Amino acid sequence: MTTTGETGVESTTPAAAEALGQAAARPPRDAVIEARGAARHYGAVRAVDGVDLAVARGEVFGLIGHNGAGKSTLFRMMLGLVPPSAGEIRIAGAAVGGRDFRAVRRRIGYLPENVVLYDNLTGLETLHFFARLKGVPAAGCGALLDRVGLTHAAARRVREYSKGMRQRLGFAQALLGRPQILFLDEPTTGLDPEAIREFYLILRGLRAEGVTVVITSHILAEIQERVDRLAIMAAGRVQALGTVQELREQMDLPLWFEVRVADADFAAVRDALGSLPVAAIEARDGHVAVQVRREAKMAVFAALATLGDRVLDLSVREPSLEDVFFGFSD
Repeated sequence: MTTTGETGVESTTPAAAEALGQAAARPPRDAVIEARGAARHYGAVRAVDGVDLAVARGEVFGLIGHNGAGKSTLFRMMLGLVPPSAGEIRIAGAAVGGRDFRAVRRRIGYLPENVVLYDNLTGLETLHFFARLKGVPAAGCGALLDRVGLTHAAARRVREYSKGMRQRLGFAQALLGRPQILFLDEPTTGLDPEAIREFYLILRGLRAEGVTVVITSHILAEIQERVDRLAIMAAGRVQALGTVQELREQMDLPLWFEVRVADADFAAVRDALGSLPVAAIEARDGHVAVQVRREAKMAVFAALATLGDRVLDLSVREPSLEDVFFGFSD
């Protein structure tokens, strides 16, 4: 049954979307990551073009956008791997690239999109290697492998690991030293559904411990209910910023009512809705799907209530994050 993404979903102009996004950009009180006018230019190419962003301590923050939107460049700037051409980024109060940032980096974990590991090392040896690089005790490496479900492969060479196992090992190295800030770039690439579920359970536990997480993903349905807020990037800029629900409301995307009535009586539903501003009404596999603007939601509920016990089931479907994303980024 189709629920979202049907024809009739409205969009906005890029200028309007940017204005709406700025209206939602309320800096959190306890910001641990701050970007102010951050930009990175490669000649005439503006990979990141004046980004203002603040992420609160203990927040799971999503960063989404098309390929080339500037997400990975912004990630590398936050990590101090790429210096900004203009503006400033501060992590835990320290300017990225400044004298105090070296100490802050020890509190940061990073999982890149493409994990590069040494094939001749075992899983446990890999964590020992990264522990030495980070200057943290190696004593907890075995526990980390257990946490990501790799205890059974601790003594196996990484060359024998599947893509998903390599990804889990990469996640384990990001967790070395109990980081307080995590940058995760497409962290579930190659993971099966069970491993994805386990990954987000770990993330939930880290959030409860006050760890700040910035995560990118192209699988929008996966992060829709798992981030506190998110930013949509396009052409190097933040086009929209807020919770998923705030972005839905800013876009004013229509809702879908799905109604199951006795005898699949399409005409009864149509008549009950009368002169209400219904954008679309369709019969679908024993249901009636009704698309309405958000402000008509309660009026539609009231109209359908007049059908009494002829209504056998009723659900309301909000626009998905994918609908929101395409509305802001197109």
